[in-house]
Amino acid sequence: MFKRAIAGATVFLALTGTAHAQLSETEQQIVAAVRQRTTAALELLEKSVRINSGTLNPDGVRAVGEIFRAELDALGFKTRWIDMPPAMKRAGHLVATHEGGQGKRVLLLGHLDTVFEQGSAVPLWERRGDRVRGQGVNDMKGGDVILIEALRALQGVGALERANIEIMFTGDEERGGRPLQTARADMVAMGKRTDYALSFEGSNKHDGVDTASIARRSSGGWTLHVKGKAAHSMGVFSPQSGYGAIYETARILNAFREQVIEPSLTFNPGLVFGGTTVSYADDTATASAFGKSNVIARDAQVLSDLRYLSPEQGERARQKMQAIVSSGNLPGTSATISFSESYPPMPPTEAGRTLVELYSKASVDAGLGRIDVLDPSLRGAGDVQFVAPYTVGIDGLGAQGRGAHTDDEDLEIASIERGAIRAALLIYRLTQAAPR
Repeated sequence: MFKRAIAGATVFLALTGTAHAQLSETEQQIVAAVRQRTTAALELLEKSVRINSGTLNPDGVRAVGEIFRAELDALGFKTRWIDMPPAMKRAGHLVATHEGGQGKRVLLLGHLDTVFEQGSAVPLWERRGDRVRGQGVNDMKGGDVILIEALRALQGVGALERANIEIMFTGDEERGGRPLQTARADMVAMGKRTDYALSFEGSNKHDGVDTASIARRSSGGWTLHVKGKAAHSMGVFSPQSGYGAIYETARILNAFREQVIEPSLTFNPGLVFGGTTVSYADDTATASAFGKSNVIARDAQVLSDLRYLSPEQGERARQKMQAIVSSGNLPGTSATISFSESYPPMPPTEAGRTLVELYSKASVDAGLGRIDVLDPSLRGAGDVQFVAPYTVGIDGLGAQGRGAHTDDEDLEIASIERGAIRAALLIYRLTQAAPR
């Protein structure tokens, strides 16, 4: 009964906002500093969203970067722009550094680009009551503004002066420049010298509770090439003519579906094409095929993604797929498969769980409710995965919205203030106060 009474009292305090009693005097000042900027923070977001910054619009990406660079310069950060090789056709990255000489080193991650290229029909900014619709408003300019407003609150109460913080706003998160090893080389170097990496991709709710991510699945894929014998269809299934490339493709895909199944492992054949002759243009993601219903298919291809939670799981999947492709082929057919990986997997760790607990406590102490760990199957890949092997990472500290990557992407305006409070308290406790 006593425990239930305590739990009920805690909920009541959180609901009434008196949970601020859990905050130190400086932390209460941090919360107040964030709230004083609520209107100005939304104006900063609008300013950045009204600039198209699709990944393939380098001028727009850099223009958004200059807006955020000015904010960081004013907060005492040393900023610089990292250019990518011209062949990449990418804008580059904005980097900011604050050397304070105290506490843990923290790396903050965001990105400047969006999936909406120039000419998109999605409005740049459209207010809808307590929500706003726009290009990248949630993914992830809202998160970028949260990052900046959290730092501004710390600076306003003198809590930033001795903190060791690095920031990278990438310019090609949505369509990474190739090779990715070059595009993320500076980020990896930053990850190797930091204690914690906090990424400000959008925050998700699950079962009504706010969440953060300590695990994210890889982003990669596979390509299947299948060969058959071109012949008149009257001979299909015969020893002389065989089954053709399309039947063999169907066999392989169904075997994958039945035999290569594990929790957190997914693969999606997004494009399948076959016929007498086939071709694929990578730059336009367009396939073409020629064939007739009375001709056995000679060629077929499949393009698919592949997502796994750990390197070991990825290797198991590749071995099973290779075995299916290489054996049991239908008569008159052969097949090969190749694999690729863009974003490495980020498996969960106990250190990551501890970091979420610290983040959740900061949120509860501010009266904003607990934070749960999000199932990694409920979100895609992100930049934090490149630094996860070298530090303790967490993602999902950004804004809350709906429809990311769609023509109805929007943002809950109140999530900017909420996210900035949580992030500011977490950064403060990591860099200056002993974790509680």
